[in-house]
Parts: sequence; structure tokens; C-alpha cells
Amino acid sequence: MSGKKSAALALAAAAVAAAAVVARQEVKEYKSGVVWPEPKVVAPGEKPGDPPADAVILFDGKDLSKWKGGEKWEIKDGYAVVRGGDISTKDNYGDYQLHVEFATPEKVRGSGQGRGNSGVFLADRYEVQVLDSFGNKTYFDGQAASLYKQQPPMVNVSRKPGEWQTYDIAFEAPRFDGGKVVKPGIVTVFHNGVLVQNHFELQGGTYYDRPASYEPHPVKQPIRLQNHGDPVKYRNIWLRELTPIVVKNPEGK
Repeated sequence: MSGKKSAALALAAAAVAAAAVVARQEVKEYKSGVVWPEPKVVAPGEKPGDPPADAVILFDGKDLSKWKGGEKWEIKDGYAVVRGGDISTKDNYGDYQLHVEFATPEKVRGSGQGRGNSGVFLADRYEVQVLDSFGNKTYFDGQAASLYKQQPPMVNVSRKPGEWQTYDIAFEAPRFDGGKVVKPGIVTVFHNGVLVQNHFELQGGTYYDRPASYEPHPVKQPIRLQNHGDPVKYRNIWLRELTPIVVKNPEGK
């Protein structure tokens, strides 16, 4: 290669390198100006389904002292069996992440809505249906993991009767201004680890005998577990109260 060609190639390489340096110098990091608070450190549970460090334990398999009417239900071997009536939390909660484990009766009796029926009522009035939906036909918006009479689950991931199942629910309570709904309730449900309700906007209370409609109520309400006449089992119930992130926005925004 001639000296002239070598010099030209060297100059070209130098020009490319210089252009790359300039380009890097011109690229600046975008900063929103938002001042974010540092996320709180929370120790997770040791195993999947175990409560994290900031969880409120509602039932640990020992007693139902945090529930009104809990004395009616039978407790044995670390779980509670539905008996005698509904039970409701003594404390009220607004927005939360809720973990519930349940098992429908191993001995199958009945069909449709008469087989392993119970329910998890958010804010005492919005039901996530509990039902034996393993090979058990019923109306789709009344099967397991449905938002009763409002939305069927996207898929049916029910386990066999008698096997333990999980609901992991994120709930945002509706907001009211006087008698007007200013923000509908929002429900997300994972059934046995599978997303089955994705940020669904509740249309109101979940009723059997009439259309959904909202009735104004305080943000914080009890959680209710339903007795529908079937000996459904529950265990390992806990929740995490959710609070929005508070930020300092940049001036003028």
C-alpha cells in the first residue's frame, strides 16, 4: 500500500473516531426533574405464597380472631372450614394486595353453583367467585375467579376438588363524590399464578338478582368470606395495604 493511501486511510479513521466522540458528547441524559422517594425495603416471604414482611396476617391457620363471626367456622390442621355464616374482617381496608388460599370439597356433591361455592367479597360487596370449576359447567360469569355476574375469567385454571388453590388479588376501591362515582373500583386477579382478571373496572356491586350498580361507601371497608352452604376450606390469608407514591414534580408541571 502506498504512503498516500495509508495516510488517507489514517485520516479517514481519525475523522470517524472524532465524529463518534462528538456524537457521544452531544447525547445528554434526559432527566424529568421528578424527585422520587426511595422505595421502602420489604423482605419477601421465604416461599411463594408466604407473606412479606409488611403484610397484615388475617388468618395463619391458628384462629380467626381478626374476623367477625370467626367463631362459627371450624379450625383444624391449619385451615378453616366454612360453617354457620359469612365472616368479615374486624378492620377495614381500602386499596390492597390480597392473598387467599382455598380448597373446594374433595368429595364432589351437586353441580353448577351448588358445587364448592363460596366467595371473596372485596369492600364487602364486590365478589371474586369461589367455586369448584374443575369439569363443572355453570354460567361463565359465575365460575371460579369470575367477578360475579360482571366478568368471566380469561381462562379456567381450576385445580381438582380438594386441591389447594390461590387467589392473588389487587384491589383499588372506588371513590365517590357525594352520590357520584368519580373513580370506579379496579380488580386484578391471579388464579393459581395465572392472570385471569386484568385491571377490570367494576360496574358496581355484584348481585345475583339485579344489575350491577354502585352504592356510595367509604373507601375502607371489611373483606368478607361467604358461606354458601359448602364446606370450602381456607388458609394463609394476608394482605398488603397499598399507598400511592408521592413525588415532587418539577416546577411548572
